[in-house]
Amino acid sequence: MRLDSEIRPEFETIVAGAGPAGIMAAIQAAQTGRVLLVDSSSLPRDKSCGGMIHEHARKGLDRIAKVPDELLLDPGHVNFRYWDWDRSIKKTTALRFLNVNRIAFDDWMLSLLPSNVEVVGSTSLVDFSQTPKGVTVSLKSNGSTQEVPCATLIGADGARSAVRRGLGVENVATYVTLQDFVTLDGAIEPFFDCIYMRDIGDDFAYAYVVPKGETAIIGSVFYPKTRRPHLKQDQCIDILRTKLPQLGDSVKREASVALHVRSVADVAPGQGRVLLAGEAGGFMSPTSGEGISYAINSGYCAGQAVATSGPDDRLAEYTRSTSAIAGNIRRKLRWLPIMESRTGKYVAGFVPTPIVSKITEGL
Repeated sequence: MRLDSEIRPEFETIVAGAGPAGIMAAIQAAQTGRVLLVDSSSLPRDKSCGGMIHEHARKGLDRIAKVPDELLLDPGHVNFRYWDWDRSIKKTTALRFLNVNRIAFDDWMLSLLPSNVEVVGSTSLVDFSQTPKGVTVSLKSNGSTQEVPCATLIGADGARSAVRRGLGVENVATYVTLQDFVTLDGAIEPFFDCIYMRDIGDDFAYAYVVPKGETAIIGSVFYPKTRRPHLKQDQCIDILRTKLPQLGDSVKREASVALHVRSVADVAPGQGRVLLAGEAGGFMSPTSGEGISYAINSGYCAGQAVATSGPDDRLAEYTRSTSAIAGNIRRKLRWLPIMESRTGKYVAGFVPTPIVSKITEGL
């Protein structure tokens, strides 16, 4: 769809961002009026993501619908495994993920939207203004701009959120993430491997390898301001192939960013009649970088605040309902200095596997 005169001028809610946070928000907000859901990308989006859905994400989705089996790749489930590459230490945890095709997953989520949600792709939020009576949103599509009024704006537009920036709230620094899809010349073990290696440099956080049917994903996460990350991704893949010769040629590389949450002050639920959900609100695990569960659950809370509260009370209700999520982030931030230190990573190799598994479930 596109933005044009067919879109009626008034909506109870406008949601910027048609990822999991925005879709969950739109589904719930639709209980109390018409919703306009916009995304700057064409839909369904091609989001750079490992496509791993863990228990907290699944439970959040179960309030709406169960993930269909046809979205699962082979293997359908994978357990998280910590791998200290240089010391050849592997520790398998009980943390289990659904292994989904991310493009198909986002398309399925769009199919859950009720009929009073109008969905428009290739449309960017360029500005907005709010008064005590509502919000006016400027949307740009096909070179033209249109102003659309609403009672509440929900920003679910990711790590570099235009809505957050429009509120004057500083955006959170971001990791650089690179992800290659490679062919498989033979099976690899059915795990979600999180790999720590020391030879890439101090700006390298971790790598991950996940089998995805006939291909595998090799991802690397780099700290903010990393120089030449593409060369370092090549280096990482070359190192991985020394022990995993089944990893074949790269057929696709994706680049993206992810929040580098370092303070509870990075979490910002919104201002006035504007709510921030998912990465736009700073809702993401600072220890694991997992974001889908935070997107699903914060998006649900944002939509519920619209559905259950009057326009003047929605921010207070949303702040209250996301207080447990903010507390979860605060708790994880206390672990972060240990996890990121060389000493912490070294000592983890000596901790018994059941204890590593238990700790990992909380991260």
